[in-house]
Order: sequence, then C-alpha cells, then structure tokens
Amino acid sequence: MRLSLGRVGARLAALLPGRGDWAEMRRDPRRDLLAGLTVAIVALPLALGFGVSSGLGAEAGLATAVIAGTLAAVFGGSNLQVSGPTGAMTVVLVPIVAEHGPSGVLTVGLMAGVMLVALALLRAGKYMQYVPAPVVEGFTLGIACVIGLQQIPNALGVPKPEGDRVLVVTWRALGEFTQHPNWTAIAFALAVAAVMLVGARLRPTIPFSILAVIAATIVAQVADLDAAKPIGALPSGLPAPSLSFLHLGALGSLLAPAVAVAALAALESLLSASVADGMTVGQKHDPDRELFGQGLANIAAPLFGGVPATGAIARTAVNVRTGAGSRLASLVHAVVLAAIVFAAAPLVSKIPLAALAGVLLATAIRMVEVGSLKAMARATRSDALILVLTAAATLALDLVYAVILGLVVAGALALRAVAKQARLDQVPLDRGDHSAEEHALLAEHIVAYRIDGPLFFAAAHRFLLELAEVADVRVVILRMSRVTTIDATGALVLKDAVEKLHRRGIAVMTSGIRPGQRQVLDSVGALELLRLEGREYATTPEAIRGARTYLECAGVMPPLPAQPSRPVNEETEETVG
Repeated sequence: MRLSLGRVGARLAALLPGRGDWAEMRRDPRRDLLAGLTVAIVALPLALGFGVSSGLGAEAGLATAVIAGTLAAVFGGSNLQVSGPTGAMTVVLVPIVAEHGPSGVLTVGLMAGVMLVALALLRAGKYMQYVPAPVVEGFTLGIACVIGLQQIPNALGVPKPEGDRVLVVTWRALGEFTQHPNWTAIAFALAVAAVMLVGARLRPTIPFSILAVIAATIVAQVADLDAAKPIGALPSGLPAPSLSFLHLGALGSLLAPAVAVAALAALESLLSASVADGMTVGQKHDPDRELFGQGLANIAAPLFGGVPATGAIARTAVNVRTGAGSRLASLVHAVVLAAIVFAAAPLVSKIPLAALAGVLLATAIRMVEVGSLKAMARATRSDALILVLTAAATLALDLVYAVILGLVVAGALALRAVAKQARLDQVPLDRGDHSAEEHALLAEHIVAYRIDGPLFFAAAHRFLLELAEVADVRVVILRMSRVTTIDATGALVLKDAVEKLHRRGIAVMTSGIRPGQRQVLDSVGALELLRLEGREYATTPEAIRGARTYLECAGVMPPLPAQPSRPVNEETEETVG
C-alpha cells in the first residue's frame, strides 16, 4: 500500500506546474497580455452562446469560461490551450438537461472531472494519437452541423421546441416559424454571421464577432425592437461555490452520461492541444498534464454553476495567431472575462439571442475545413467511408457513439488491409546443380511455401485452409522466418492445417520459427506437433535436407548426390553465393 501511495504521489507531483511554466510566463508578458485580451473578446459571445445553447443559461457559460479557463491554464499540459464551454460539449449536454435537469449536468461535470484526473494518473493521454484522422474530420464535420442546427430556434426567433434530437427540434422550430414568422430575428442572425465570415476573410486580425454583437445590441436598443429577444438578467458576479446540486442517489443513473462527457472532454482537449502544437515551432503539450488540468477544471466549474469544459480549438487558434507564448495569455483571457462578469453584466444582458445565434452559425461554418475534407475523401475509399459514417453518426446519434463507431469501422478496415498483406507463396526448393531429372523428382514429392506477413485471426484462414488442400506431394516445408506476428487464432489454424496434412500421410517440416512466436504456438499445442519426429529446423536448407532424408527412408526417391554446403543468410534462411 505504501508503495502504491508513493507511486500515486510521485505521479501527482509530475502533473503539477513546475518552475519552467512560470519562467515561460515571464519571458514576454506584454505579448501574452495582448493575446489574452484578444481571445477574451472573441470568447465572450461564444461563452454566452454556448451557455444559452446548453440550457443552463448565459451565466453558466461565463462561469465556465472564467473558472475552467483559469484552472486549465494553470494546470493543463499546453502553454497555448484556451479552455471553456464548446459547441461539441453543448451537443452532449442538451439531452442530459432534458432528462436530468440542470443539477444533473452539474453532477455529470463533476464526475467527468474526477474521471479525467484518473485518466491522467493512469497515463492515458498517449492513446489520443491512435485516433485516425478520418474519424477526427468526420467528428468535426458532424459537430459543425449539430451546432448550426441548434441555433435555428434562436435564429428564427421562436421558443425552443421540446425534444432531445437536434433534427427533431429543428423541424419543429421551422414549423413554429411558418405559423409565427419573426423576420427581425432572422435579419440579426444572418447579419452577424455575414459580418463575421466576410470580415474574417478581409481582416482576420479584427474580432468581428464582438463588433457585430455590439452593433446588433445597439440597433435593438435604439430601434426598440421587441422581436429581438435579449439574453435577460445576469448576476453581477460569480455565485458562491456549492455542492447543493449533488444527490448521491442519482450518481448511478448519471454514470453513463459522465463517461460520455469525460471521453469527449479528453478527445477535444487533446485534439485542440495537438492543433496548437502544429501551429507553432518548439511547443509540445503533455497529454497527461492536459487531462489533469481539464479534470481539475471540470471538478471546479460545477461548484460555480458552470457546464463541463474542454479545450477550445477556435479560441486556442486565435491565441496562437495573436502571438501567445505562454499560459499567461490564457490566464489573462479568464481574468478579462471575470471583469466583464462583475462590471458589465447589465450591458451583456441586453445582447439579442438572435445575434448570439449568428455568432455560433458563423463558428459552425468556419469549423468545416473544405480542403481537409476533400483531401480525406480523395485519399482512399476507406477514409471517405469512415469520414462520412462518423459525421452521419454524430448528427443522428451522439458524439461518443459516433467516435466509437468510427474507431470500430476504422479498426476493421485497417485489419482488412493488414490481412491482405499476408501471403502464402510457393518457392523454389534449392539453388544447387541437380540434374533436370532430379529436380522433377524433387518437385513431384516436396513443395515449399513461404508465409509472409501477419498470421492472425483476420488473415490465417484465407491461405492456411488452402494449404491443407495441397495435393500430390509427400512433404510440405513451411518457411516461417517472414511471419511478422502470430496470435492464438493463427496458431490454431496452423495446427489444424498440419493435422489435416498428417492424416493424409503428408509430412510437414518447418524452418525459421522466431523465438518470440514460440510461446503462442506452444500454448495451443502447435509447436509440439511441428516438432514431431524432429521436423522443425532452424533454416530452410536444413529442412530440405531433412525432407530428402525422410523420402529416402520412406523409399519414395533414391538418394541424391551430396551437395557442398553453402553459407546461409540468417535473415532470409536462403543460401548465398
């Protein structure tokens, strides 16, 4: 127990901030301050919009951006990551709110935070690199579609219909709009989205999102447009931390949603950190520290009424592009948002919901990288299939199931591709100077096969069952030096093929079995069978001589003249020279 606790303590100490983090923050504070201010301006409408979309309100989005943004910046594994509420997480939270209410979302966030800390202690961050690119691209495309559809009710100026499926909610919102059209709301949403998209092309360094939202708010107030429904009253400050939302009896029913939230938080945060690394030179995030920081952020955010948080790709990209060099920029972003919460809540409460819908519509459109999608679709048919399937599952099911489905299909297609590399080739027996008659006699009774590639469950049956059907021979030599891997299924199929050949009176000899493959063969009894009467050899030339001896003793062929020994290539088991 002492050893285990000591290991946990050492692992925990390795996840905490070090002197290097603070040294980086002192290197160029002016640049980080400017980057943090810019990110805060971009993040404000997004935090408000995602808070509203989640069902917990704009104040929940702001609390998440402040609390989670601060803790993830201090304890996270990336110097450039910016964390807060995101569209992907909102997609998961909407059905949780519908089924369990706001307290259920807060409890799920707390449980997910604990799970993320546990993943960090177990060093699970490294497994993110095994998520295939088509799954990530399809996942991102699906999220963009869901975020856009979620904004339809606010963009149309209609009350959000009942339902936990975004396609159903969108259809009902369109039906409500046809009965009571609100052209003012549509105008605000489309205008804000257009300003953001066009402005980003013309002047990408200017935060057009906040400018468009300010302009829409001024127009709504000056023109006294009742149709432009505002956010509503916001508290001037953060609530006191509380665990009043936690009900122990509900933990069992919330376990599955918590796992989904934790999985999504890990996936999106590590993906965002990887994107940040790719946009810079010399930056490299620590995946386990990133999980640890996100875990602490999600444990703390619910105490202040915040929703679950993740690393935010869009805000992180803005942070990098504006010159951030350390985690000080992310801290400044959170501090600026906190100042807005305390000082400008009355002004923020007047922002039209349709304007926030326009911000998120533009965000969803900008998430779709057309060039990456085209490249992925043109790569291979398998990549295109995985991309489309993951995107469709994200839209029709939910994000976690979509990722799982994408990973399963990607894994199956990868196994299929690897299995196709396995080959069973008939090879020449000898390169000596036998006469043509001797060669004909040898070929009549002995055949040699070389197994290339993996001998595992996805590939074994295809050629080893063919091996069992070989005819008109007395000896089969299996050259196994090029078998790259073997599992229990492959070993069993090999054993079955050898037994069938033995029952037909055909002797089987092997050569080149690697030391690392003996345990698998021995565990299923295949190695003992292959050693029958000493028919396992280290090299192919030795196996050929053994086959000749066997046939001579059996009276099948006359003795052949002795051949001078030749050096053997240990890698290929072939004679050289």
